[in-house]
Amino acid sequence: MDEGRNIRREVLSNGLCVITEEMQHIRSVSIGIWVKTGSRDEDKQWNGISHFVEHMVFKGTQHRSAEEIAKQVDSIGGNLDAFTAKECTSFSIKVLDEHLPIAMDVLSDLVLNPVFDEQDIGRERGVILEEIKMDEDNPDYLVHEIFTQNFWKDHPLGRPILGTRDTVRRFERPPVLDFYNQRFSPGNVIITAAGYLKHEHFVELVNKYFNAMKPVSNGFHSAPPTIVPRIILRNKKSLEQVQICVGVPSYPITHEKRHSSYILNTLLGGGMSSRLFQNIRERQGLAYAIYSDLNPYRDTGCLSVYAGTSKTSATKVVECIVSEFRKLKSEMVSPEELRRAKDQLKGSLMLSLESSTARMSNLARQEMYFDHFYGLDELIQKIESVTAEELQTLANTFFQTDNIAVTILGNLNGLRLTREQLAC
Repeated sequence: MDEGRNIRREVLSNGLCVITEEMQHIRSVSIGIWVKTGSRDEDKQWNGISHFVEHMVFKGTQHRSAEEIAKQVDSIGGNLDAFTAKECTSFSIKVLDEHLPIAMDVLSDLVLNPVFDEQDIGRERGVILEEIKMDEDNPDYLVHEIFTQNFWKDHPLGRPILGTRDTVRRFERPPVLDFYNQRFSPGNVIITAAGYLKHEHFVELVNKYFNAMKPVSNGFHSAPPTIVPRIILRNKKSLEQVQICVGVPSYPITHEKRHSSYILNTLLGGGMSSRLFQNIRERQGLAYAIYSDLNPYRDTGCLSVYAGTSKTSATKVVECIVSEFRKLKSEMVSPEELRRAKDQLKGSLMLSLESSTARMSNLARQEMYFDHFYGLDELIQKIESVTAEELQTLANTFFQTDNIAVTILGNLNGLRLTREQLAC
């Protein structure tokens, strides 16, 4: 698929996709098993079940207890990990190349043979309820969660990945097992590996464990969400700081203008030289933490800005953020600033692909969202081709007064914010 990076792709007879990247200069191998559905593909009453199943596979299989899984991975110095996102669930392991067969044996056992013991399910419900409480005690997390739930209101994309107290308490063995059987099917799974390995040998290993997986027809994938740009002021007296999240709709992950979107985000709040950091933190001293973030999904996206500040400065910080939106719309980005943003983006892209784990994840992401594999040279060329005119057009598309959503969380004590203050 990609000569420069020695990437190969193969589809097994049951529909499971295998992609490898040989990296002859390192001694590690990273393997990932990716399920192509996440929290946005759940029914409302089972919100959080993807994340729950991700936890449960570590609680024991038909061949290993939870303790035996941990001991076997530690005995080879491996790193076992998993996460649930809005659009996928991932199980991964990183080991020395000599331990590849053991790693594959353990990882496949987790994914293919979980027992979902009823007592373990009861205990894990308690663990996840504590995880929900922990996150709700984290104001940075909480403001983003409130923002997301309102931005994509009444849509699965807006619901929390962890679920809610009500939904998690409902998780019993039958619905968990039913969900697992629906989602963990070969057509819904990608297995990627990067590091010191041979493609043919790895495909043999995958075939050994996954060939018996039976295809299941599943037509998940929820409809695109409608964006609801509301102003939400949430009082929480226990907070010392006021947490702010300001966001606008942006393009989906595969949009042809996605490279312009990433550069716009970099200019706005993607680092210490960004406009938001320099203006709001360095020049005015209004916030310690301020940054922007681009979150694209398969059919929508959001460009958001986060800031933590004092109650007295909260309104001013929002107005300063909107002022930066306005400048990007009305003034052309200088050649020097554009050059810096491009170099920053290219540098972070290249550095992010230095580890086998990052490359393994990159393979999965490209397979999930693109029909074409993008090599590094091609990505750099796309970044270099972005012009200042394109960025100004993009800013005028994204930053519209009626599309700006704001969530403010803290000890607000009468704080007010109107749509007029968001005029840009």
